[in-house]
Amino acid sequence: MKTVFYLVVGTFFGILMYKSEAASWFRIYEMFEFGSFHMYGIIGSALILGILGIQLIKRFDIKTLKGQDMHLKPKNKSFYRYAIGGTLFGLGWALAGACPGPMYVLAGAGYVSILIVIFGALLGTFIYGLLRNKLPH
Repeated sequence: MKTVFYLVVGTFFGILMYKSEAASWFRIYEMFEFGSFHMYGIIGSALILGILGIQLIKRFDIKTLKGQDMHLKPKNKSFYRYAIGGTLFGLGWALAGACPGPMYVLAGAGYVSILIVIFGALLGTFIYGLLRNKLPH
């Protein structure tokens, strides 16, 4: 039953991403040129909702679907790790024209060429997993 719930939520999220044009290469290009507020509004809304959601989880001690406590660990504060990681993520986003969420939305919408990008993202994740212990964190 949980799988059906996740499929419904994922499908709704995909439709929302597609209809709001968050998966549109043109909108992403426009954002990187500072030509429109559209994508900044979507990202800003997600940020605000995320902050509110985390605060609600902390204040009301909300449990997982299985009834377990949520453990939200504080992140390490390091400028360079986030600057380098964010720059790499942004470059990949700009080159591919999509970040991880919209990549799957575009695949579901029938854009076959995005499968090359998805393959590259999965390959990069796999290589990172192999090299993780050798990299400075």
